[in-house]
Amino acid sequence: MNKERVKKVYACFSTDVLHEGHINIINEAQKYGELTVGVLSDEACVKFDRFSTISLDEKIKMFEKIPGVSRVIIQKNTTYKDVLDDLKPDYVVHGDNWKSGPQRIIRDGVIEILSKWDGKLIEVPYTRNENVKAIDDTTREKLSMPEYRRKRLGQLLKLRPIVKAIEVHNGITGLIAEKTVVERDGELDQFDAMWISSLCDSTAKGKPDIELVDMSSRLDTVNDVMDVTTKPIILDGDTGGLVEHFVYNVRTLERMGVSAIIIEDKTGLKKNSLFGTEVKQTQDTIENFCYKISEGKKALRTSEFMIIARIESLILEQGMDDALNRAYAYVEAGADGIMIHSRKKDPAEIFEFCDTFRKTNKETPIVVVPTSFNMVTEEEFVEHGVNIVIYANQLTRSAFPAMQDTATKILQCHRAKEVDESLMSIKDIITLID
Repeated sequence: MNKERVKKVYACFSTDVLHEGHINIINEAQKYGELTVGVLSDEACVKFDRFSTISLDEKIKMFEKIPGVSRVIIQKNTTYKDVLDDLKPDYVVHGDNWKSGPQRIIRDGVIEILSKWDGKLIEVPYTRNENVKAIDDTTREKLSMPEYRRKRLGQLLKLRPIVKAIEVHNGITGLIAEKTVVERDGELDQFDAMWISSLCDSTAKGKPDIELVDMSSRLDTVNDVMDVTTKPIILDGDTGGLVEHFVYNVRTLERMGVSAIIIEDKTGLKKNSLFGTEVKQTQDTIENFCYKISEGKKALRTSEFMIIARIESLILEQGMDDALNRAYAYVEAGADGIMIHSRKKDPAEIFEFCDTFRKTNKETPIVVVPTSFNMVTEEEFVEHGVNIVIYANQLTRSAFPAMQDTATKILQCHRAKEVDESLMSIKDIITLID
């Protein structure tokens, strides 16, 4: 008689810490045959799950120590397709927590792939108790600690083709940035970082964007966001102020766990860049701005905090050569990144800057804020060497019309019934806040 073939079983994990829920899944999986455990790669983890606090090698070793695990492999994508096509397991075992929410699309894909060879999906009830909750809470708190959060932007630049940051201006917008996950082309995706803009911070406080809101108040906003999120923060530092103030502020931000500050090479009373030459704006000299960058870098105590130089030459119609000369000088002075800005809808001058800069500098991150040239896709930016894209004010700009429309309708109708369909339920808001 032919010996019966040993059934093949596959289970994938993204966790940094094993708890009884994971062990329960592994124990259940072993009942069906020879178990292969997949460890989700760092690149895949940051697309939909929390950032890893341990290395991929440490994760692999953690699972290799578990009795009954035949082997451990790396799963490079959030979809299981490549791994399943290669292994052709008889069973895939997973917790039942992916039946709803963004991961549902991944589950549907697994079922479809398994059907090609009559494979089966085994779903184990998700373990919910105080011990598991305590471990999950501890892991999340660890991610929010300054020593982990501060370096995360630099890590993401190595993992992602382009880092996506969105503007936040309080705790609730921070939670939206933290928890919004979508399905696109069969993969899951999310924002990588948060941008705390002086414009939106001032606007949320009902004040003009002229650096009237001082740094102490802005640090309160940073703290509010940090209290409820784990993603890295990029702070809009306007001009950076006096060098003596800038040196103090970068130390404070570094200590708090902020990942980067972006400062613009202008002087005098702050005016929004999108006004361009319509209002009087003065660009700093290359020498002065380089001095500010170098003094800021000297003040830092780690190599993780980034000072990014924002060049206003194109905004102020000073020409491409001026923008490029400044970029090279700022990098030489110690800038960890270059932000190039334009108020034109046509991205041609942005692309020209990036392409020319990349001919001689392949490594320094380039940052863009596509408020005006918003038709450009992230994939197009990548083709021109861009590393970070910041959606700098869209949450603020979408919130104000919605709130104004609600207030107007209530006044017009003398009741709230007519606005109900456009409102998020209190239950959903509470769920978002945890």
